[in-house]
Amino acid sequence: MRTKVLPSLLCAGLIAATGLSAASPALAAPHATTFGAPPAAAAATASPTQAAADGVREKLERIPGLTVVSVADKGGFPFYTLTLAQPVDHRAPGRGTFPQRFTLWHKAETAPVVHYTGGYGLSSGTREITTLLSANQVSVEHRYFNTSRPAAVDWDDLNVWQQASDEHAIVQALKSVYTAKWIGTGASKGGMTQVYHERFYPGDLDAVVAYVAPNDANNRDDSVYEDFFKTVGTPECRAALDAVQREMLVRRDAMLPRFEATSKEQGLTFAYLGSADRAFEFSVLDQVWNFWQSGTSTDCPTVPDAEKATDDELYRWSVNHGLSIYADQGNGAEGSGPYYRQAAAQLGWADLKFKHLRDVRKYPDIYQPNSVLPADMRTTYDGRVIKDVDRWVATRGERMMFVYGQNDPWSAEQFKPSKNDSHLYVAPDTNHGALLSKLTPAERAEAQATVKRWAGQ
Repeated sequence: MRTKVLPSLLCAGLIAATGLSAASPALAAPHATTFGAPPAAAAATASPTQAAADGVREKLERIPGLTVVSVADKGGFPFYTLTLAQPVDHRAPGRGTFPQRFTLWHKAETAPVVHYTGGYGLSSGTREITTLLSANQVSVEHRYFNTSRPAAVDWDDLNVWQQASDEHAIVQALKSVYTAKWIGTGASKGGMTQVYHERFYPGDLDAVVAYVAPNDANNRDDSVYEDFFKTVGTPECRAALDAVQREMLVRRDAMLPRFEATSKEQGLTFAYLGSADRAFEFSVLDQVWNFWQSGTSTDCPTVPDAEKATDDELYRWSVNHGLSIYADQGNGAEGSGPYYRQAAAQLGWADLKFKHLRDVRKYPDIYQPNSVLPADMRTTYDGRVIKDVDRWVATRGERMMFVYGQNDPWSAEQFKPSKNDSHLYVAPDTNHGALLSKLTPAERAEAQATVKRWAGQ
């Protein structure tokens, strides 16, 4: 469900940054909802007394395939960096393994465990649910992102079921240490990942809290997104944003050299997209999405008058309010490429019509994830698994909570929870950073009480 991203392509979004930069998972949507800073890389070694008293390290080291990479201190508690040997194919373990990275912030063996997935690389910031429950926290890096990959990657193994099976293996391994309640959580693509885990292994977790998790169950029908952009904010703000987006393409001859100069300064190239001109158009298509994904209605007064603004004023405002670059340097196998591969193969994307731009676009078929991928990572779409998950959540899911942002494009296509002790909340006037704390007071109290009940508190 995005430094910058392909909002409607980059699911769950790559977060729209306030400046022109290459798309990168380091600022993907899940990190837009990080509730605390990760521990410093050079954190001090945890107290031997603390580690020995808990006896946790010894128990971890007895788990088959698990390696304790390091231990540091976080808030007075041991913070472990770990790997678990995972099959590249859970249906054919003989094909080999790879080390999947995850972290464990240990509080007490009797405390609940928050199982967090960011959906991209490893992100270990303190989650809202972790604080609410005073819980242990496990944070998992998605398969085939960063170092969690085999030496030779078969991208067909990067799919929803395989990752759910990875998480299942981690949860089952750690349940030998932690026997209290387990609550799954994640934001954006990380929230989607938790939902997929719950679908295929419903016995692992006691409940799931998924934030701003898109649900593109029908990739051919993006009318919900179209309706969102017809109603978000005020008519005046929508009209001003559309006018700026259009003017960027009307003034292509003036904007493209500026775009190329910025790209050259950052050492960015566009072999995957084919040219700087194609990359420029792709970036302009993302502007309005990015504005709402990471901005708020209070930013509307800053939108310039599209007709009166100078070329420099128009370009500079765009750079600071949603213009992203999708360069080779951020979209290959080492960057956001694994996400785009997933979107192209299974997760889907928002194929917006951009009716107000039809006469100023040059590349009508460019806005889809295969466009930003190297040739060897491109694939064809198969939505059967996502449709199955959608049906399962709506009819059989239990103890699932979905939290969306009213002004967040990624929150337009939502999961519909079942009636089995499951819930959906929308945070008013909130973007892709929706939290329980941003709900109305009454709904916040209700949601927090539900999560505590699920955790046995």
